[in-house]
Amino acid sequence: MRPIKKTIAYSFLSLLILLAMAFQWQPGPDLTIYLIGDSTMADKPGTAEENPERGWGQLLPEFFNDRVVIKNHAVNGRSSKSFLDEGRWDTVLKDLRSGDYVFIQFGHNDQKENDPKRYTNPWTGYRRNLEKYVNDTRSKGAYPIILSSIVRRKFNEEGTLVDTHGVYPFVARQVAEQLHVPFIDMQLLTEDYVIALGPEKSKEIYLWVEPGKYEKFPDGKQDDTHLNLKGAREYARLVGEELRKQEMPLADFLK
Repeated sequence: MRPIKKTIAYSFLSLLILLAMAFQWQPGPDLTIYLIGDSTMADKPGTAEENPERGWGQLLPEFFNDRVVIKNHAVNGRSSKSFLDEGRWDTVLKDLRSGDYVFIQFGHNDQKENDPKRYTNPWTGYRRNLEKYVNDTRSKGAYPIILSSIVRRKFNEEGTLVDTHGVYPFVARQVAEQLHVPFIDMQLLTEDYVIALGPEKSKEIYLWVEPGKYEKFPDGKQDDTHLNLKGAREYARLVGEELRKQEMPLADFLK
C-alpha cells in the first residue's frame, strides 16, 4: 500500500474507532438522591388521569437536571420503624454510594399508637431511628437531609389550621441540629402554603375528588393527608426552593 493510501486508511480507521467510542460512551449521572418516607412522598401508580393521587417525591425529578437520578423508596403506610423492620433501608444502603443524598421524611405513621408495628415514641424510638438513618448514610460517604412531615389539611370551625403532628417535627429538627444535618421544615413550609390558600382553596391541592370523576374513586374522596398532582408539584417546588435558600451544594443541580 502506498504511503498516502496507507495514511488515509489509518485516518479512516481512527475516525471509525472514535465514532464507535462516542456512541458507546454515555456520561452517567453525577449523583443519586434516595427518598425514604411514607405515602405523602411515595410514587403512586398509573397516570394522573387514572389516579389523581401523587406523592411530592414523585414530582421532584421535574426540578432537577439530568445529572441527577432520583430513586424514590418511600412507601405507603411506612413509619421510621416499619421501614427498617421490613428491610427497606437495607436495600437502599446496599446501593448507596459516596456523594449520593438521602432525603429522610417520617412521622405520619410513627404516630399510630394502636399499631405496634409502626408506632414509635417520638422521644426514643423515633429519635433513634432518625439517628440510624443519618449515621448509616454518612458511613457510606453520602449526605443525609432530614425533612419534617407535610401538614395535614385540618381546619377547625373557625378556619384555623390545627396541628396534627405533635412533637415529631420538633424531634426531627432536634436530631438534625445535634447531628449537624441539613433540615427542611416541610411542616412549616406547607403550613404557610395551606394557610395562605385558606380552608376552601386548599382542597385543590389535596385529594378531594368529586364522585364519578375517577374510576378509582367512584364515590369521590375527601382526603386531607394525601396530595393530588398540583399539590405534589407545589410541595416538590418548596423543597427545591429551600435547597437554594439554604445554599446547599445540591442546589447546583436544580433546573
